[in-house]
Amino acid sequence: MCTFAMKMKDFRKYYTIPAPPEDVYTALTNPVTLQLWTGEPAEMSTVPGSEFSLWDGSISGINIEFEPGKKLVQQWYFGDQPEDSIVTILLHPKGMGTSVELLHTNIPDEDYDDMADGWNNSYFGSLREFYKEG
Repeated sequence: MCTFAMKMKDFRKYYTIPAPPEDVYTALTNPVTLQLWTGEPAEMSTVPGSEFSLWDGSISGINIEFEPGKKLVQQWYFGDQPEDSIVTILLHPKGMGTSVELLHTNIPDEDYDDMADGWNNSYFGSLREFYKEG
């Protein structure tokens, strides 16, 4: 008997955002601020167990944990997969800005390159540009 095992990968990276951790936290958790830097309506709440949706539904999941100005943890949906895909974002003060520590676990192998590109360019790339312009 042959069983299909989905291959999963983890993505870990650090980003520097030219804004204090409290501002970056707000940009990641406030639906109005999310819309400002993503250019798309966002559904977001800091209530654990609430659902979220970003980029017109292309990113969605459940909010798991929040620590204002320091941490957010979310489960991202990838359809039917055996293990939850968990995103943990930690915010650390760094000079006049924020060092963002990202860990995204259990990314399906076939989605990994798109996810890494999305994190680098669309997600944190857009957020960095938002604060450079602001």
